[in-house]
Amino acid sequence: MNHHAYAPTPPMGWNSWDCYGAAVTEKEVRANAEYMAKHLKDYGWEYVVVDIQWYEPGAVSSQYRPFVPLEMDEFSRLVPAANRFPSAAGGRGFRPLADYVHGLGLKFGIHIMRGIPRQAAHAATPIKGSSATARDIAHPNSICPWNTDMYGVDASKEGAQAYYDSLFELYAEWGVDFVKVDDIAASRLYDAHLPEIELIRKAIDRCGRPMALSLSPGPAPVPYADFLEAHANMWRMTDDFWDKWDLLLDMFDRCEKWQGRSGPGHWPDCDMLPLGHIGIRSVDGGGADRWTRFTKDEQVTLMTLWTIFRSPLFFGGELNDNDEWTLSLLTNRDVLEMHRHGSDARQAYREGDRVVWTSRGRGGEIYVALFNTGETALEVGVALADIGNAGSSARVVDLWSGEALAAAGDRLAATVAPHGARLLRLAAN
Repeated sequence: MNHHAYAPTPPMGWNSWDCYGAAVTEKEVRANAEYMAKHLKDYGWEYVVVDIQWYEPGAVSSQYRPFVPLEMDEFSRLVPAANRFPSAAGGRGFRPLADYVHGLGLKFGIHIMRGIPRQAAHAATPIKGSSATARDIAHPNSICPWNTDMYGVDASKEGAQAYYDSLFELYAEWGVDFVKVDDIAASRLYDAHLPEIELIRKAIDRCGRPMALSLSPGPAPVPYADFLEAHANMWRMTDDFWDKWDLLLDMFDRCEKWQGRSGPGHWPDCDMLPLGHIGIRSVDGGGADRWTRFTKDEQVTLMTLWTIFRSPLFFGGELNDNDEWTLSLLTNRDVLEMHRHGSDARQAYREGDRVVWTSRGRGGEIYVALFNTGETALEVGVALADIGNAGSSARVVDLWSGEALAAAGDRLAATVAPHGARLLRLAAN
């Protein structure tokens, strides 16, 4: 089966990083899965993803403890820390948690770091299916600049493919549906790690279980777009995205660079949605325990850009603390219809503080996103000739408010709040 079939529409789910850093517990994962099943599954949200360092017993925040012992099996493979994931005790790994998530009608995902544990390399522990040891395949100068857990794997060494094959064989046994691989799509020290991406692609293809593959962090290099599309289901266009206006403003440039590269099974990724209650044990992003620092207008801008561009959507807050406003951002059926089934998303124009994006719906409708990146309210408009013809008598609806606007004529325009957005759907009468 072609791996693009694993993600025919942009993946949607929850990830533990923005609220719990490296320190999420099984109880918290189960609670967020329960919320998703009850409130979000019906809208297409499906993945529950345990982010970094589930194998680190002493993790307490998003600040990694350097060079600490990690939980590992006899074949150099990291396994969940049972003090944080009690159902993993006795060698069961993530199977019980994955079974629980699947029982809710959802899918289960994990985060891994590129490479092989340093502790495995130092101890020359075995690799399943190979006479090579961890020491033989480790690339000791291929390191992650922000985390000490792993060495890169030297793809030219005998045993390198066997190691990755053994990892994904284990994840298939656990029932994993989604794997986010970190320190691989871009690096502060190196270019993208293309040979390891190839090892991982082969390992997933051989493991016998469909798994969506997400590559982090960004910015993934645009010249590698064809390679990324051929090997992964999603890849990050940016380094970690947090609740800061300058990062959101920057995303307009990144989306423009990557426009035209989204399609069934291959999705450039704007990164997670730092909305709702975040920073509970995550201290990244310049803040501690907080509600998102984005204003409501900025939150609408974020959701409008991510959905019209068709980025994967991974919510980063503690779902059980969502208020009605936050939930409303995640459950707007008209917006999610555009996200799942829109096509030909592109920037129509950008002048000063005015930005306009457009895409087409599967029923012939035209979507127009009007953005105001400035500090005062502005009228933002676009000539219908520049966005495709929905007819001069097209019905115009604001998808966030639900209100009908006056017929378009030959131009579409609306007042947009500072740092805000309007998302309009034009459909022929």
